[in-house]
Amino acid sequence: MADDKDKTAKADKVAKAPKAGKGGKQAAAASGPGAIAMEKPTGPKEKPRLAKYYEETVRPALMKHFQYTSVMQAPRFKKIVVNMGVGDALQDQKLIDAAMNELGHIAGQRPAVRRAKKAISNFKLREGVPIGCAVTLRGARMYEFYDRLVSVAVPQIRDFRGLNPRSFDGRGNYTMGLTEQLIFPEITHDKVAKVRGMDVTIVTSARTDEEGRELLKLMNMPFRLK
Repeated sequence: MADDKDKTAKADKVAKAPKAGKGGKQAAAASGPGAIAMEKPTGPKEKPRLAKYYEETVRPALMKHFQYTSVMQAPRFKKIVVNMGVGDALQDQKLIDAAMNELGHIAGQRPAVRRAKKAISNFKLREGVPIGCAVTLRGARMYEFYDRLVSVAVPQIRDFRGLNPRSFDGRGNYTMGLTEQLIFPEITHDKVAKVRGMDVTIVTSARTDEEGRELLKLMNMPFRLK
C-alpha cells in the first residue's frame, strides 16, 4: 500500500509540472526558491520637462508665427546624434574604450563604434579600424540630453558669447561643435586622460532653416546675437 501511495504522489507532481514550450523556461525559472519575477521594462512615468514645454508653449507659438493649420505641421525634434572622433586610437585601441565610456556617461546610452570605411595609406588608416564612436538619442533621453546641453553644459564654455545661428544644413537641422567633454557635469576631471571634442547634430522635422532656427530659439538655444 505504501508503494502505491508513493507512485500516486509522484504522478501528481509530474501532472502539476509546467509544460515546456512557449514560456516554459520562464515559468520554470520563476518557480524556483528565491526567484524574482521579470517584468517588461517601461518608459519614464512622467514626460521630460522640455517635452511638456514644447507641447504647452513652443508648438502653439510656432503655429501662430508660421500660421500652420495643423499641429502636425509644427517643427519638432526627431533625434540628436552625438559623434566623438578618436583619431589617436590608431596607435592605441584602448583609447576607443575610454571615449565610449565618457560618451556613454554624457548621453546616458551606450554608444556605437564608428569604423573606417576605406583605407588611406597617407594616414596609416586601414579599412574597418575603429576611429570614433557615436550615439543617437530619441524620445525622453533626447529631451533630457538637450536640457542638460543648453542649461548646464554650453554655458560652461570659456568666453561663451552664444552659438552660431547659421550652422544649419538648409533643411532645418543644426550642428554644433564642442571642443571638450569637460563641460558636462557627468565627467570627472581627474579621470579624464585626454580632452576630446564632439559634434552634436539636432535633427528636426522643419522644412527650412528659418523654421528650424525659430524652433531652437523657442527651445532656449543660446544663439549669438548679431
